[in-house]
Amino acid sequence: MLEIFKTVNNEIVLSDTFEDGVWVNLVDPTEDEINSVNNALNVEADFLRAALDEEERARIESDNGQTLIIVDIPIIAKEGKMNLYTTIPLAIILIKHIIITVCLKEDTLLNDFRSNKVKDFFTQYKTRFVLQILYKNATRYLQYLKHIDKTSNRIEQDLHKSMRNKELIQMLKLEKSLVYFSTALKSNEVVLEKLMKFEHIKSYPEDTELLEDVIIENRQAIEMANIYSSILSGTMDAFASVISNNLNIVMKFLTSVTIVMAIPTMISSFFGMNVDIPLAGPFAFWIIVVMALAMCLITGFTLYKKKMF
Repeated sequence: MLEIFKTVNNEIVLSDTFEDGVWVNLVDPTEDEINSVNNALNVEADFLRAALDEEERARIESDNGQTLIIVDIPIIAKEGKMNLYTTIPLAIILIKHIIITVCLKEDTLLNDFRSNKVKDFFTQYKTRFVLQILYKNATRYLQYLKHIDKTSNRIEQDLHKSMRNKELIQMLKLEKSLVYFSTALKSNEVVLEKLMKFEHIKSYPEDTELLEDVIIENRQAIEMANIYSSILSGTMDAFASVISNNLNIVMKFLTSVTIVMAIPTMISSFFGMNVDIPLAGPFAFWIIVVMALAMCLITGFTLYKKKMF
């Protein structure tokens, strides 16, 4: 998908031409779309294809007056009814008076810019636009980290009474998401530190201040990811033991029930032998039943005192 946006009267509108001050947004572009942008703007083809590799690392690269900035952005990956989280690369390409973004997914933080939800956003201000994207990216990480924390708390409540592996597997998937986040945030931090050395940014105090805010938000996200990962790992270890203990309690209860139920079977087996037996008379049956019941109660009480029930 190829879209061209431009700020007109403080509103983001679609445009049909590659004029100065526009924002070119490519989402999972086809070869024809890549060639169209390449021919119209003379952009490095490798820059346009860089973000199409999900394993592409975050970095800054400059060539022929064009600058490529790649950062990892968080996205939600649905698995049944559960939200899982992962990251994909977002390429930001700066050429002359035009900014180009390339991403594999449509439902990303760029939607906020497309729908006029970002305050003081103008496509003509390239540097400010880049910093706003990075700031929105850092805050999106923080938002998703809070979602992960809430989900882990809900699963933790289910684990209190669970004897299945389902909840532990869900916790494992959340921990995997945190590993993705932590790795991506550290890579983004390197990019942000390199941006601090750009003289063009330093010439605008407001942009420098915004970049500092981005770095602070990114570091906070790194700390939160590390904390949640440690908590989740400890919780998983603890509840693995809880599940095992719950299973042991059930097995202990079933064993006690089996012992108690074996007493009537054993007594009836004695009286079922083909030999002379005592208590032959009209009340023999009831005597045997009462005796078996008494022995069951005594055994059950003994097991209860020993906390076997």
